[in-house]
Amino acid sequence: MINNDKSQGHRFEIKTRIYWEDTDAGGVVYYANYLKFMERCRTDWLRALGVDQHRLRAERQLQFAVVNVVVDFLRPAVLNDEVLVTAELVRFGGAAFTFKQTILRGDVQLIDASTRVACLDSGTLKPRPIPKDLFVEWRNGQ
Repeated sequence: MINNDKSQGHRFEIKTRIYWEDTDAGGVVYYANYLKFMERCRTDWLRALGVDQHRLRAERQLQFAVVNVVVDFLRPAVLNDEVLVTAELVRFGGAAFTFKQTILRGDVQLIDASTRVACLDSGTLKPRPIPKDLFVEWRNGQ
């Protein structure tokens, strides 16, 4: 991964390179790997906000889980491409938040996605409201 994390308001982005391990027998990125790239972007977004997921689970018995993903695969990425993965928070409240996510190669959009993430009790795996203090930095930017 290339370390060029950028936050622009409610949009977060990372750059990554496509490696052999990301591709399928046809030489293009295997579809499930796009989900990994999007996960990394959301995780780095949390980290940039100061949310330590290990501490969150250990100290508050909270964790996050993807509950819905809708992906349009517009164009393929191939070996050695450098892509930009974005996560833009579009809905926040209750026990879930929703991201608009894209993957781009230069000006060409490869992926258009929506990802909904739930806040769960780590013991019961049932939804719990997102603690108000968790995303103070994000809320201050609203």
